[in-house]
Parts: sequence; structure tokens; C-alpha cells
Amino acid sequence: MNNPIAYVSVLRLNRTDIKVLQIRDVYSLHRVVYGLFSKTSQLDQANRILWVDKGGDFNGRQILILSDRQPHLTPQFGRVETKAISPEFVNFDRYAFEIVINPVKKINATGKIEAIIGREAITQWLLDRAPTWGFEIQAKSLEVQINQTQSFQKGEQKILHNKALIKGELQVTNREQFLHSFTRGVGKGKAFGFGLLQIVPLSN
Repeated sequence: MNNPIAYVSVLRLNRTDIKVLQIRDVYSLHRVVYGLFSKTSQLDQANRILWVDKGGDFNGRQILILSDRQPHLTPQFGRVETKAISPEFVNFDRYAFEIVINPVKKINATGKIEAIIGREAITQWLLDRAPTWGFEIQAKSLEVQINQTQSFQKGEQKILHNKALIKGELQVTNREQFLHSFTRGVGKGKAFGFGLLQIVPLSN
């Protein structure tokens, strides 16, 4: 196989793991995910480690991770399964996708970040942004399932993210930009469970 473009991992945590690791919010998960990898600069990690909480049940939960390097395969808590992703995986023209994203826009006059609220507004925001990420989205395929806020405490600061879970189909228009979007994520808040483009190839 050619050199992998990335690694996809699943971290499985049982009830005991969750209790010992004191997982109470998204920042707790952020800390656990980043703890699986060898230390690099904080900026480098933020750009090259993507993850999303896939949820679970009473017995535990699963975290999906995409990274430029392999995690520690024998963590102190939980179980990790990792596979390499070959370059061929991003050579298809069409994909079904799912993404947890932080829909926001920057107000030029003030420089402040403003949340995009409502399914119609989020849908239009996504359609407008998609070409800058290297693909176009079939509007009729889109399903905005969740639109809520996500908050956590970091020291004395309260961090608040807008959150939407979106599913649909995309058509690749710029292969290089699409590869960057897949391996580096899209949108804001990537260090906290946003922006991981989960894709499945579709036949033409």
C-alpha cells in the first residue's frame, strides 16, 4: 500500500474508563483524545488531530479519530483500534458524508464571531462554504439533524460552540482542496469535536 494519507482510529471507553478519566464534558474528551498522541506543538496537534464523539449507551461510548500519525495503541484506559487510510480513498468523485460542525460567521465590521441559527440558515451557509473546501453539496440530500449549543468550562472561561449534525452527499470539485479538508477538517472548533468529514465513497 502507498504511504497512508492519515490514520482512522476508534477509541472505546467503558463505564469504568469514563469514571476514572472523569469525562463530564467535551473538554474532558478533548484531553483524553490528545493524550493518545505523542506530544508536539499545541498548534500542530490542533491542526492534525480530528475527532468526533459517536456517543454510546449505558455501558460506554466511542470516539472516532482522524490523525496524521498513529495513536498509542495500548492506552492506560480504553481500547484503540487503528487503520491506515490509503490515497485511493480520496480519489472518488462522489461521497456520502456526515459531519458535526460549528456553523459560525465572522462579522467584518466588528470582527466578532456570530453563530448561524436555524436549519435553513445552516443549510445555506454550508452550501456557500462547500466550494472553498473542495466540493459541492447536493442540496436535496442534506439533512440537518441537530442544532444546539455545546459548552464547557476551561479554567475560569466558559467556551460556547454552536453545533449541528449534518448528513448528505457531496461532489468533489477540487481534489487537492478536498484532501486538505478531509485530513485537516473544516470550520471552527476542530480541537473540540467539530469538523471531521466522515465520508463513504459512492459509485458514479
